[in-house]
Amino acid sequence: MTTPPRLIPLLEQFDFARKRLIDRMTGPVMDSGDGADTKVGPMTDVEYFWEPVPDCWSVRRRVDGPGARATALAGIGAWGRDASSYPHPWPPPFTTIAWRLSHLSEMLTLRADHTAGGHTLTRDDYTVSGDVAGAVEAFDAGAAAWRKALLSVDEAALETVGYCTYPHGSDPEDAFLHIVWWVNQELLHHGAEIGLLRDLYRARSQ
Repeated sequence: MTTPPRLIPLLEQFDFARKRLIDRMTGPVMDSGDGADTKVGPMTDVEYFWEPVPDCWSVRRRVDGPGARATALAGIGAWGRDASSYPHPWPPPFTTIAWRLSHLSEMLTLRADHTAGGHTLTRDDYTVSGDVAGAVEAFDAGAAAWRKALLSVDEAALETVGYCTYPHGSDPEDAFLHIVWWVNQELLHHGAEIGLLRDLYRARSQ
């Protein structure tokens, strides 16, 4: 299938943001933003769970229950991500790298399924990772699934409202092209947040 021309720059942007985040988390080098490679060490489990302020939302062992102001642990398995039903707490809780990366990976995985898969996955089906290695692997798998789903669409699909049936966003009400753009901005802004948290963690004792 020929990739719709309007999709090509969004795919290129997605690929750039995906690689930049992976490199930012795993090293040994990352794009510093000016085209030069900068050395960076791999993220550790301690850093993954680091809470820079009290009462962060994070990923937790299910047996420990949800954190402050959370009412549930989303996902399945031994670990879950802090969550609550509407209305969400205000002001929003500060979230750890673990929370942000899990959120991104779940979103990509579920949106891929609701675009070109079985259209059945929910947050209750998503396995939350309790360590960096598993979390990075889950992110890469989710990103690959979403990209594969994008390669299955044609020009008509880009204009189709509700082409993606992902139930936790505006997907059933918006044209698919808007959803593709939205996923890119989610990856860009959460990737930047994860990068900033890495910088703060590195600088905390300097």
